[in-house]
Amino acid sequence: MKKNKGISTEKLVKLFIYVVLIGLAIAIIVPVAWIFTASIKENSEFYGTPWSIPDGFYFQNFVEAFIQANMGEYLLNSVIVTGVALIVLIAVALPAAYVLSRFQFPGSGLLNSFVKAGLFINVSYIVVPIFLMLLEWDKVLDPIFDDGFFINNLIVLAVIYAATALPFTIFLLSSYFQTLPTDFEEAANIDGAGYFRTMISVMFPMATPSIVIVILFNFLLFWNEYILALTLLPGEDKTLPVGLLNLMAAERAAVNYGPMYAGMVIVMLPTLILYIIVQKRLTEGMTVGGVKG
Repeated sequence: MKKNKGISTEKLVKLFIYVVLIGLAIAIIVPVAWIFTASIKENSEFYGTPWSIPDGFYFQNFVEAFIQANMGEYLLNSVIVTGVALIVLIAVALPAAYVLSRFQFPGSGLLNSFVKAGLFINVSYIVVPIFLMLLEWDKVLDPIFDDGFFINNLIVLAVIYAATALPFTIFLLSSYFQTLPTDFEEAANIDGAGYFRTMISVMFPMATPSIVIVILFNFLLFWNEYILALTLLPGEDKTLPVGLLNLMAAERAAVNYGPMYAGMVIVMLPTLILYIIVQKRLTEGMTVGGVKG
């Protein structure tokens, strides 16, 4: 029999997938690498070709971004807001997801429906009602707090971040808990562990891959959030995304591009570091739910 010398359909599909993946990787890596390169250029180097290699490492751009543009202070604010928001979110969402996924009680179906309905609410649509609500609460507290309490408060912003992320987080964690067998809970019950002890010592450690996914996704959401931060922090306190846009506007007007790109690197670097740290756990979390025991 004569062998078919033509390229098989399977090979063509694989070749197409490789080409698409390589193209996607280039589309992501090139802009990021260009920003990192531009952040260490002197301002005069921007007037030549934009793809030129920098003559040296001009770290003064980062100094100007950190000190003169207050990006260091904004970085600290973003760390505080994101950290508090994640702690509040996990503390509320984990028990709620476990209870809603493993127990049936009066009103559990209604609560699950409310959680799923929250998935369709875009935060951008409720920014103004949230701001007006907090403004009214501040008016009530005017005799106690002269400068207000709910507006221009990093902790309040963090709590609102956590509240807006609850529906997605509870839904994701509930879906994961539903895939876990009940054998572990039954074994813990036989050993004398109560519901709370079983939840903390048995079920939560088993849900670690899903928790890592939740932390990573919500970290990116909180870290890069702009609209709520701009609306609820109208004073001097800013988070990184708001501070970055202010920096970009100021440096573009002054035709000083180095600090602008240095500010972009300051915003991107923590997310890249976090992704590198949790990459293995993230892959496990994406695949473990589909494994049948």
